[in-house]
Amino acid sequence: MTTAAARTDFGKRDRRGTAPDRRQPEPPHHIKRYFDPMFRAYACKVLPGEHYVTSNPEDMLVTVLGSCVSACVRDPETGFGGMNHFMLPASSTGDWGETSGVAMRYGNHAMETLINTVLVRGCPRWRLEIKLFGGGNVMDGSLLIGERNADFALHYLKNEGLEATAVDLGGKRPRRIHYFPATGKVKRLLLRRSSDGAVIANECKYKATIAGKPVAGDVELFD
Repeated sequence: MTTAAARTDFGKRDRRGTAPDRRQPEPPHHIKRYFDPMFRAYACKVLPGEHYVTSNPEDMLVTVLGSCVSACVRDPETGFGGMNHFMLPASSTGDWGETSGVAMRYGNHAMETLINTVLVRGCPRWRLEIKLFGGGNVMDGSLLIGERNADFALHYLKNEGLEATAVDLGGKRPRRIHYFPATGKVKRLLLRRSSDGAVIANECKYKATIAGKPVAGDVELFD
């Protein structure tokens, strides 16, 4: 886990082989897409409970993370990839992010849906490039929600026989993530403490939403 500089560039991997698939449908209506002149790219905002994939080399996926975790997954040969944004909900017993049952299936579903979407586009499992971000303990209390979300993400990859090429989890400050699937480049900005209130409010709203929502059916990773 790293919480080093406030602004960190997680680099990129050069694309090899075939060129990216330029055929890109319009993003889902719930995804806000706009041109960001600072990065000279089209920003696509990924909110809690969402995921988005793209093959458009002009796209930059953006999210703000407190205790939630985002995985950035792509095929480095084609540049096709995406990002999710998830939080493990409290279980019926009141435990946060328990390691079995309904609570764990939220994280499983978020990870498997994103990974499978990349796999079905022809990326073999061994070629997946995965980066993990978030899991900060930004909320007051003893539950350490961010730490549990971070531990889930790491254990999930280990259990699936997958490795992360970059990990930036933990700490006590929110993060803003800018991800460029075409190159694999990630820019991470640690936000000032004054931003905590808005981040926590959004995550609490999401927590209330998933508390009463049934979990989608099990998903299995493709080979």
